[in-house]
Amino acid sequence: MLNFTRCQHLKPITQKCFSSTPVKVQTCTQLLLSRVFALIESGKSWHSTHSFAGDKNIILMGPPGAGKTTVGRIMGHKLGCCVIDVDDDILQKTWNMSASEKLQDVGDERFLEEEGKAVLNLSAFGSVISLSGSNPMHDATMWHLKKNGIVVYLDVPLKDIMSRLKSMKIDRIVGQNSGTSLTDLLKHRRLYYKKWYDARVFCETGASAEQVANKVLDAVKRYQDVDSETFISTRHVCPKGHDKKLPPKYFSEAVIEGLASDGGLFVPEKEFPKLSCGEWKSLIGATYIERAQVLLERCIHPADIPAAKLGEMIETAYGDNFACSKIAPVRYLSSNQFILELFYGPTGSFKDLSLQLMPHIFTYCIPPSCNYMLLVATSGDTGSAVLNGFSHLNKNDKQRIAVATFFPENGVSDFQKAQIVGSQRENGWAVAVRSDFDFCQTAIKKIFNDSDFTGFLTVEYGTILSSANSINWARLLPQVVYHASAYLELVSQGFISFGSPVDVCIPTGNFGNILAAVYAKMMGIPIRKFICASNQNHVLTDFIKTGHYDLRDRKLAQTFSPSIDILKSSNLERHLYLMANKDGQLMANLFNQLESQLHFQIEKILVEKLQQDFVADWCSEEECLAAINTTYNTSGYILDPHTAVAKVVADRMQDKTCPVIISSTAHYSKFAPAVMQALKIKELNQTSSSQLYLLGSYNALPPPHEALLERMKQQEKMDYQVCAADVSVLKSHVEKLIQNWFIRKSE
Repeated sequence: MLNFTRCQHLKPITQKCFSSTPVKVQTCTQLLLSRVFALIESGKSWHSTHSFAGDKNIILMGPPGAGKTTVGRIMGHKLGCCVIDVDDDILQKTWNMSASEKLQDVGDERFLEEEGKAVLNLSAFGSVISLSGSNPMHDATMWHLKKNGIVVYLDVPLKDIMSRLKSMKIDRIVGQNSGTSLTDLLKHRRLYYKKWYDARVFCETGASAEQVANKVLDAVKRYQDVDSETFISTRHVCPKGHDKKLPPKYFSEAVIEGLASDGGLFVPEKEFPKLSCGEWKSLIGATYIERAQVLLERCIHPADIPAAKLGEMIETAYGDNFACSKIAPVRYLSSNQFILELFYGPTGSFKDLSLQLMPHIFTYCIPPSCNYMLLVATSGDTGSAVLNGFSHLNKNDKQRIAVATFFPENGVSDFQKAQIVGSQRENGWAVAVRSDFDFCQTAIKKIFNDSDFTGFLTVEYGTILSSANSINWARLLPQVVYHASAYLELVSQGFISFGSPVDVCIPTGNFGNILAAVYAKMMGIPIRKFICASNQNHVLTDFIKTGHYDLRDRKLAQTFSPSIDILKSSNLERHLYLMANKDGQLMANLFNQLESQLHFQIEKILVEKLQQDFVADWCSEEECLAAINTTYNTSGYILDPHTAVAKVVADRMQDKTCPVIISSTAHYSKFAPAVMQALKIKELNQTSSSQLYLLGSYNALPPPHEALLERMKQQEKMDYQVCAADVSVLKSHVEKLIQNWFIRKSE
């Protein structure tokens, strides 16, 4: 499979059209046709005067009726190059009969074998090749073609393919047995197409062949331009006297490093890719996995992760380890409010939606010769999700990747603590800190920015530090998918038509979840307002209302919703960077001032810009419990405390002119004592396991979380380390963990 890396740049050279082959080709003009035939007979090669993909072939792949032949001819005309139609120019001339006649003559299995042999004789350069619909079912053929080709998948809606085949009077294709419908076979064929393509082009209903051809050329151009999608720090400032910026980072480098060396966060240099209305509509009936692959393909250059490999990661991440087949379903609550349920992963929180995928992305991006220690600060849910996600890596990858999660010893719920500690595996550890989340997060950033310490770890132990918090782009990016998917689910269920606006209300602490919704809007999802919901630690609410981020005389309060007990919101920097027209100097000034003076104020014009899209409010502890109680009594639905915070704020802030999607970020079982207090259940002194079973007996929605119940059945108590709130102490713990895992293990 063609799988180039960042260091293997594709170099355009003069195109050769055809070389030493026993078969003939069809070109866009009679002149080219006669020249090629003459050259074939003489055994010489032919050179095109035009160069688009170098000597690479552009290979069009798709089901019968996808338009490969027509699109190929248009592209050949545009590029002035050879066009090879496998059906007409290879198979028919090799067999002296049409493919359909051959299929009737020899049957499916023999047809595929002989088709594969015929195409294996093809040796083309700088051409456009239109495959047959069944070529991708022959592995040797595709390996042969991909050695010198860029495979572009023409992804046509199934209903359009069926309509075209009907008009072409085709009712049987290769592989269709008597008991298999044409629709089912076409769906099965997609497995082969996904295996081979380098770039995908959505062929919207009603799109002309000319439009599809132009999209193919754009897709090939993106594939070839390996330097087109780079990342930069939010605090990047071009030094005075330098005309050029410092070298940006590729996606893989941003993932590996986690935090930029100047203390900023990595963001794409270019805008987010935007899908057309037709492309979004084609995803309405798609599965979550299909939506994830389409969106993430647009955001991750194939030079970093090839499309086929990315697809494998996504299928692994969102497979059997999610309790709901929809992965992130949307449930109607009441009035015009909907709940986006993000807790069906193995650890029962929205963090699973990114942390089941992120470890595979990280593992693919890192070089094979280095060891990596990921440092993670958690306010409750991230810790167990990180440990669970990285525990699924294979044995070899676990030997070179380890995780240390730091959590506030008394700043998470009892269940969250038990879950974090119980999620420890051979390559992952939990470390309690006698402080709050903000200290843990700040301490980790200080460790990353301590070049003496990180350099020492690299030289002494061959180990590089990175992060799996949402400061890491690979953690944040997958969250975009579920916000887009939620909107498509509302359309699919008939609650809205595509294009109608929605509001989203998200319980927010570190600003990552709500920022992912902003990115979904940038990709084309019509989100009108972002409603930021805070608990008693409402620094974000105050900032959105005033533009003043003020931590002076503000102490972190412990609440029923500990995952948003945060005062320093890391991902806010990414959003301010966008609003301030990518002013890295301003970001450096603001966040350095926050560090030194504990506050900053943005200009009025930025406040107004922020308030165009954002509204915010906060919820008291009493209001939180009341919302859980009222919602259960009126609808039979149990909210976790974080979702209850969002429900209170949504009730207060939405203007009821459009639907609002409330993000439910955790299953209520994780916060059983608070939920039982809200529901006025007296048995508060039971064990965590008994509390979960008691809540499960209420026959409420959502149903009990089986993975959490199983976790509580495990009676084994695991040890964990506790350390003082001192950065030097955390460094000592990190070094000791590295010694124990990477050094002593290898001795």
